[in-house]
Amino acid sequence: MWPRLVASKVIKRLGSTNFEADFPRDNSEYLLEIPPHFDKRSLSSDDIIFNHDLQETQNYRIFVNTWNVGGVVPTDDFNGDDLLNTCHTSSCDIYVFGFQEVVPLRATNVLGSESGKISAKWNCLIREALNKKGKENNGKLFPQEFNCIISKQMVGILISVWVRNDLQSFIKNPNVSCVGCGIMGCLGNKGAVSVRFQLHQTSLCFVCSHLASGGREGDEKNRNSNVGEIFSRATFPKGPSLQLPTKILDHDHVIFLGDLNYRISLPESTTRLLVEKGEWNALLEKDQLRMELMDGQVFEGWQEGIINFAPTYKYYQNSSEYYGRSDVKKGEKKRSPAWCDRIIWYGEGLKQQLYDRGESKLSDHRPVKAIFSTQIRVSKKLKKLQTFFLSERFEKITNHLEDALTKR
Repeated sequence: MWPRLVASKVIKRLGSTNFEADFPRDNSEYLLEIPPHFDKRSLSSDDIIFNHDLQETQNYRIFVNTWNVGGVVPTDDFNGDDLLNTCHTSSCDIYVFGFQEVVPLRATNVLGSESGKISAKWNCLIREALNKKGKENNGKLFPQEFNCIISKQMVGILISVWVRNDLQSFIKNPNVSCVGCGIMGCLGNKGAVSVRFQLHQTSLCFVCSHLASGGREGDEKNRNSNVGEIFSRATFPKGPSLQLPTKILDHDHVIFLGDLNYRISLPESTTRLLVEKGEWNALLEKDQLRMELMDGQVFEGWQEGIINFAPTYKYYQNSSEYYGRSDVKKGEKKRSPAWCDRIIWYGEGLKQQLYDRGESKLSDHRPVKAIFSTQIRVSKKLKKLQTFFLSERFEKITNHLEDALTKR
């Protein structure tokens, strides 16, 4: 009886679709005030969705970062720039940050409710880093600000999505779906938080996950099972026009990120020797996730970029040395190096431009980052509307209004 009561309570909490954001959102189609010279009737959602003659595509850049932080709270002097791709000067349009183990996975955290303090701290670091980057990229121009459209935590899993403020009005129907795959097959110490929204006329879905651990032979099957559960159990509402996909794989662009925990199917001594030599290709031939992608057992049709970086797990904290290479206490697992932290994608129109790891030593994992260019369907008439709001004329109107209000 007790496990069933606990499971029922936790499942009810996991079913919550609430999320944090800078601005409260409803499910209206667009939240822009239409200028008088635009024909509002011609901007109806049905026309835009079904009449492809009214659409064109634009390229947008998406930055994705995943990091298992090992339950370590960032210190006050933590450099938020470590979360970004600082070697690329051009800014992206959308930033997605996925974290695992933002809290230690002990019973009180797994069974209790999230306080929000940890997610607020990470979001504060992200905000400072993004808007600092925006000012640097824009020079003397008006600084490019980024706002959070979705932030959701489930136990140790946290996903936070940020967009340029001039794109925010073209974001609609943001939703979340939480799937717990941990203890008793339902608790949130393992599983995924999936978020989705529409940018113009294209649906995007990001799945931040922490899959089953274990380095023994056959443990990869547990991870495969987790993935199957996430795909089958995660659901989203159809939206006000009943046209939105309800399942992860039905969205136009899907990116799956997180501590997927897939290991390298080689003896530990062989793995460590190949890591020391930097022979990534030999290791990747026995990488469990790569084998699953090739076999299509659980990730049929998914893609991953070329890995040209060292395994991201497991390090001594605050060290560049892999765990277990030197002194290990009796009874402790050595934990062979592995590419546990990954970013993969599904759907046409996504092209990866960067796939790399960061070097922050805060955790026993290294963060992994990717940049994608993606084709987004845009209404031609709404593009004209967007151009108006970014135009000199609109700026003069707003300046005039500000002056009038100031003189009151």
